[in-house]
Amino acid sequence: MSINRFNLRVYALIVNQFDEILLSDEYRNGCFFTKFPGGGVEYGEGIFDALKRELEEEISLSIETATFFFVNDFIQVSAFSAQDQLIAFYYLIKIKKTAVSTSNYLIPFSEEIERQRWCQISTLKPQDLTFPVDRIVLEKFKSAQLFSEVI
Repeated sequence: MSINRFNLRVYALIVNQFDEILLSDEYRNGCFFTKFPGGGVEYGEGIFDALKRELEEEISLSIETATFFFVNDFIQVSAFSAQDQLIAFYYLIKIKKTAVSTSNYLIPFSEEIERQRWCQISTLKPQDLTFPVDRIVLEKFKSAQLFSEVI
């Protein structure tokens, strides 16, 4: 198969005052994965508007501002469709830990569900994330040492 369409995605690097970053654990279509919160851009929707909608839907977080951090400038085939070229936009958002509700749970899980958890930035490793672009973004984020300056 050859790539014949674009898949636009938008994600948030949500950090809190305790040097933690929010991760989203999901089980969809028989697969468990860990990623940053976010999702697909819909037709007729801007990138930032998609970010606002996704965060409201996924974690009930309403945002007005975010700082652009990264977009992949290389070809990345979607993990879910070999026909799709993934273009992923990442934004940095600073919040108080209490702004997002999380609960304890065991991973991996096998229910069609999505849950969030805070993870210490200093201990998070690229291999803890499922998708290649997320791994690159984490390395760039940590190497820039943004997490020590964000709150």
